[in-house]
Amino acid sequence: MAKGKRPEITLPKLDDLFSSQESREEETLSKIRDIPLEMIDDFPNHPFKVKDDEDMMHLVESVIEHGILVPAILRMKEDGRYELIAGHRRKRACQLAGLETLRSEVVDLDRDEATIYMVDSNLQRTTILPSEKAFSYKMRLEAMKRQGKRSDLTSTPLVSKFRTDEKIGKDVGESREQIRRYIRLTELIAPILEMVDDGKIALRPAVEISYLPEELQYELFGSMEQEDCTPSHAQTVRMRKLLDEGKLTAESIYAILSEEKPNQKEKLVLREDRIVNLIPPSIPMAKREDYIIKALTYYAKYRERNREDEKESR
Repeated sequence: MAKGKRPEITLPKLDDLFSSQESREEETLSKIRDIPLEMIDDFPNHPFKVKDDEDMMHLVESVIEHGILVPAILRMKEDGRYELIAGHRRKRACQLAGLETLRSEVVDLDRDEATIYMVDSNLQRTTILPSEKAFSYKMRLEAMKRQGKRSDLTSTPLVSKFRTDEKIGKDVGESREQIRRYIRLTELIAPILEMVDDGKIALRPAVEISYLPEELQYELFGSMEQEDCTPSHAQTVRMRKLLDEGKLTAESIYAILSEEKPNQKEKLVLREDRIVNLIPPSIPMAKREDYIIKALTYYAKYRERNREDEKESR
């Protein structure tokens, strides 16, 4: 130590000296309050659907009986109103339950931070439609790219704008290419995107269709309705090739679609959102197919016994 210099002593602030654990907890709780529903706006372009289905009715019953157990997340807007970041289903449940307020935590986030928070919190849902993944991944990607462009003397970019899709993939457990495929779905017209959500068109052919101009997508949709079929991946690849060559027309789309496909036989598609509530949550995803087969086998035996009983009673 240099002669004549005394060691620096950092004294605690008065607030730290006189604040207790209880007061600090109270400060945290002060951020949670009941906000009037009329003061809360939904998140702009919120990509996740809020349906008045059976699950919503269960949530409404829970809200009536127990209230909101997990506070919604809001941020204050410049106009003094609130923007809903996480809790759109809880807000809707409060409306259906006849409540006037929503128990919420108000956080200090900018638009890009709020976007990332909103997407990540909703991606934890049990069932997520392809369209929901598509628009949420796109919103998150754009927000991360904007954050990556920010740099000053005291901070560095959060994520390189050239690696944002890879970062999203690691966060949500999907490959970089899969993230890109989902984002391509945002280029589909609404009726075709709805077919993807319904399981009528698979992801890979849907991606190829997304490169078609809007007017040709409508031509394809009209042909699908007329022929009552959907294109295979190979057929959509041919359509895109013709598009690149400047030869794709409404006539060529219809000609390709009307070809007999090797897998032209009608397929059974089980929509997850229709059967997920019939399967106990304790059964892991890998064993759910076996559970469905056993249930159908049991039901088939039940019907067979009923037929035999009817024969004996005649």
